[in-house]
Amino acid sequence: MKFIIDNWMLLSVALVSGVLLVTPVLQGLMDLGLSPSLVVQMMNKERAQLLDVRTYPEYSEEHIVGSEHLAMPELEAKLTQVQKNKQLPLIMVCASGARAQKAVSVAKKLGFEQVHSLSGGLKAWKEASLPTQKKTVV
Repeated sequence: MKFIIDNWMLLSVALVSGVLLVTPVLQGLMDLGLSPSLVVQMMNKERAQLLDVRTYPEYSEEHIVGSEHLAMPELEAKLTQVQKNKQLPLIMVCASGARAQKAVSVAKKLGFEQVHSLSGGLKAWKEASLPTQKKTVV
């Protein structure tokens, strides 16, 4: 106990250093999604498909150009009909990223190999000044 009291500053530095070393590893394990720029690269190079899991009113108000729509409640039942090739990258999109993370779990359970979410969702996409479409063309 005397050692801890006498060397509290040294122990504090060691603890902070340990936390800083472990933080990147933990962030990698959490897989918080892909940045908008990385999503664009995957769309261009790997033919990644964007799947918007928001409600239809949200989707029709504004969505990413080229994205498909499949609302979260229908995802498990209809995903294999919408996206037939399970080897192609699939990127889930929602308003902020939370629903997309859940959609990633559902898709992985259905056997999709390369499933990711857009980190920050449509909000991050718009902040990166990437194209959106205001109304769906019917």
